[in-house]
Amino acid sequence: MKAVILAAGEGTRLRPFTNSEPKGMLPISNRPILEYIIKALAQNKIRDIIIVVGYHKERIMSYFEDGKDFDVNISYIVQKRRVGKIGTAYALSMAKNKIKDDFIVLPGDNLIDAQTISDVISGKQKHKIAIVQSDIPSKYGVVELSGNVVRNIIEKPEEEISNLISTGIYKLPVSIFDDIEKVMKSGHYDMTSVLQSILTKKKIIAVTTKGMWQDIVYPWDILDVNSMALNNNESHTSGRIERNVTLKGSVSIGEGTIIRSGAYIVGPVKIGEGCEIGPNVTIYPSTSIGNNVRVGPNSVIEHSVIMSDVNIGATCHIIDSVIGDGVEIGPHFCSTSRSGNIEMDDELHKVEHIGALIGERTIIGDQVSVNGGIIIGSNCDISSQKIISKRIPDNSSVL
Repeated sequence: MKAVILAAGEGTRLRPFTNSEPKGMLPISNRPILEYIIKALAQNKIRDIIIVVGYHKERIMSYFEDGKDFDVNISYIVQKRRVGKIGTAYALSMAKNKIKDDFIVLPGDNLIDAQTISDVISGKQKHKIAIVQSDIPSKYGVVELSGNVVRNIIEKPEEEISNLISTGIYKLPVSIFDDIEKVMKSGHYDMTSVLQSILTKKKIIAVTTKGMWQDIVYPWDILDVNSMALNNNESHTSGRIERNVTLKGSVSIGEGTIIRSGAYIVGPVKIGEGCEIGPNVTIYPSTSIGNNVRVGPNSVIEHSVIMSDVNIGATCHIIDSVIGDGVEIGPHFCSTSRSGNIEMDDELHKVEHIGALIGERTIIGDQVSVNGGIIIGSNCDISSQKIISKRIPDNSSVL
């Protein structure tokens, strides 16, 4: 069986963290989301993988190459943008010439495990769809069932119909490409429309997966998904750990990393390669730190995602925050955490316990405080002694 992974989208709702990175390459516990999907496929002995790429395709292609390092065989299809024809069905249609038998389709931006895939591919049914319960079904394709047979799929309904949603993971026969072609001729390019068109002719079986499935829709979702992934973190210590360092729970430390004397780390925590964690630094659970990160003395980090090449000054306090690649933070920085509403897509989203969300390559001066739930864009310059209480767009200066 072959797999088709749809990974061409921009992930606009995740900006600023997808400004120069496709959504599938966002680091979760220091590994791209796509890597979890590929590993889960390999564990089910699905090794022929087609990835449909588009937005910043070179990031995906240079990381995974031909898949040899991941024990799979990867080929790529480049989805060229066509106004009005961007949708999951259109993206899948591009793989038609590479598929000769039943296959599995997966979105390239969901965190899944091997059990999820196993639940979908098992059995002789030709058409299967993985479904889960959701607290926000209006953001997805809502599924109505008769037993385990799909009777209706409604894309992002305005009214509450059901809390069962499509994960976008399908087992399909090769004949689906004929169905896609017919639906696209009518001007629809999404898989929901394709499946809806065949419901009366073909039986689509819904599978309530027992495995892991987690979507990342908004920047604050990165924290929850990262915490989930860290629960499977195994302790592994490389690099150099000085005297009087305390490690508790599951703590993973990469090669070339130095943990200075007096550091106190409580897992689950994952620290990448080539990092320097300064003296008396405290790192609390559900934190991942990427590669080549410097954390200054006496700083505290809790329940946060620190991406790669970040420099954090002395005596900083970072909680419930996501810090993008290449960010520089001066001494005495503080990100407060709060629960409240964050505006995104002209909607207010209630978010529990959220700190700062800082885009890549932003430079922050000394003694800066960022209120909880504030998004700072990429390539910004924040002067010292500022209190940031409103959203800062990309490429902005706060003087």
